[in-house]
Amino acid sequence: MKYPLQAFLANNFDGIILSPALFYSWEPGIRFEISDPALSFHDPNFMVQAHHRAVTLFNEVFDEKDELLLVTDIVARPTSTILQQKPLNLYRKYVKDKRSLYQLQLETFSYGKYMEEELDEEDAMAVHRFSLKCQKTDLRFVQLLQAICYEDFNHPTTILKNNPESGIEVYFINLSKKLIFHLYDDRGCDVLAANTENIRILYEQYNGWILDCDRQEIDAVFQRDSPEFPEYSKK
Repeated sequence: MKYPLQAFLANNFDGIILSPALFYSWEPGIRFEISDPALSFHDPNFMVQAHHRAVTLFNEVFDEKDELLLVTDIVARPTSTILQQKPLNLYRKYVKDKRSLYQLQLETFSYGKYMEEELDEEDAMAVHRFSLKCQKTDLRFVQLLQAICYEDFNHPTTILKNNPESGIEVYFINLSKKLIFHLYDDRGCDVLAANTENIRILYEQYNGWILDCDRQEIDAVFQRDSPEFPEYSKK
């Protein structure tokens, strides 16, 4: 029996592996630049802008009635006790109704499968994947997006601040619109779609936020059927 996530990816994204860097695994997709490279991370506006862009894009991708999957991957050594120390901490903190956590699903597999590569035994890592079906209004998503932005910083919201040897990835899956939203940290955010038209509005309205090094590839996808697409920029 397939988990809802496995069935969703198989039916809409040709069964792609949900792992970073997600943008390079599928098209159509957009890679947005979340923080301003012109600003030092010591600048107070650095994280303000990153959080603003993350929340703005999230609100564009998810409506209140959309069905979501909140997927969290914890990457740790098989001997790590991280899950015993703080089990489900992210869900307890950012999911409003704690009773829904009884519906949380867990899948565990090797890191080599996750990254689609063979690893030496000494480099073996395990991926603990939690997924919860919910809606946007069930989540404290503003706070969760902030925590993801701060993942590489010494900040009270940092999700794995006491476990630097482990890694975490958080994916938001829009089951209704067939979209995948992956804010990987303060630097960027990938949005993938089963159909180009499902995210064309993001390409149009937030064109100025697209990561420049991937812009040519992204433009080619969205202009494939519209060769004279206008210029867009939103600061």
